Amino acid sequence: MGLALGLGTAAQAVEVTITCGPSGSDVEFCLKHAQAWATKTGHTIKNFSPPTSPTEKLALYRQLFAAKSGDIDVLQIDTAWPGILKDHLQDLKPFSKGLENQHFPAIVTNNTVGGRLLAMPWYTDAGLLYYRKDLLAKYKLPVPTTWEELTAAAQKVQAGERAKGDNDFHGFVFQAKAYEGLTCNALEWVSGSGGGTVVDAQGQITINNAQAAQALNRAARWIGTISPVGVLNYEEEEARGVFQNANALFMRNWPYAWSLLQKDDSLVKGKVGIAKLPGTPSAATLGGWHLGVSKYSKNAAIAADLVMYMTSAQVQKARAMGGSFNPTLPALYQDKDIITANDFMSSLADVFANSVARPTTATGLKYPQVSQSFYNAAHEVMSQRATGEEAVKKLESRLKQIRRKHW
Repeated sequence: MGLALGLGTAAQAVEVTITCGPSGSDVEFCLKHAQAWATKTGHTIKNFSPPTSPTEKLALYRQLFAAKSGDIDVLQIDTAWPGILKDHLQDLKPFSKGLENQHFPAIVTNNTVGGRLLAMPWYTDAGLLYYRKDLLAKYKLPVPTTWEELTAAAQKVQAGERAKGDNDFHGFVFQAKAYEGLTCNALEWVSGSGGGTVVDAQGQITINNAQAAQALNRAARWIGTISPVGVLNYEEEEARGVFQNANALFMRNWPYAWSLLQKDDSLVKGKVGIAKLPGTPSAATLGGWHLGVSKYSKNAAIAADLVMYMTSAQVQKARAMGGSFNPTLPALYQDKDIITANDFMSSLADVFANSVARPTTATGLKYPQVSQSFYNAAHEVMSQRATGEEAVKKLESRLKQIRRKHW
């Protein structure tokens, strides 16, 4: 890429440290392309292996930033972090030459704080509805486009399968444990019911409205009916385990689950379809990872060049084909090679284009408290400890305390 290709002489060569990892295919596909960049430019790459947990990774970054450490040049940034890390990341606009405009606008907006582009999109995620194609066909039901249709279909198929003796069969599994995953699920219910995004782009608290309350009440009615009570402790993998063992009609999960559902040991191999989540409009919470450059890097221009290479169409295509990483470039969802390798990806471009971001940019450093307050409120409703109306009113008060004068 343009910036660093002329810097390949031994005297000017530098070592660039990137967070690849922490394990498995992430390291393999990240380091492979970082090394290819190093070969082209004459620089060298050092891998910094971060903790597995995103929470621990963020804590480590904040520790390094507090010390103004330049130990890491290029950092993996979670979708929820730009507002939290805004004071410690380089503005990439001087280096991107407008390349960000080729990516999904919702992701670029998420990564832009105060007009500064803090990270380039690397790969993306959004919530999806997984469904059993064979069972919808058996019961002559369409793929649901509203949450009411999903509820009715789940009730019908669950009753039918249990009548045949499958007492462990459930209509719908999702992530309802009190953690960030519930923030993602509940935001989809609320936003997909016209209830907004908890806090809007201007920083105004919007959660206390009838549509949001109704969305939470509807989810509460699923517990113990179409969803097992145990879903209140489910993260992504618990939901996938139930669905993959052929014990559920519908599942809300991220795109990563697709390749696992198609493995030979999966009881639903070849029986699964993917659709946009129900809702009017459909709202899928935006996830994914991005690459940013530390404000304390001693080689910011060279590190930014690595970022532009790693997020390029060429590298994103290779990662999509080899590791099922979802590109952040809409054009790649029409790429025949990618569709051949991952036939489900062609249907995802519309999902990512219409995804909804968590209110991270507006709330900045206070986002972790905002999210915790939201998922605790949702969990209280689903645990029958509060109504939706009570919960959104109480949540509004709590968010005003967190905000005080401003975020």
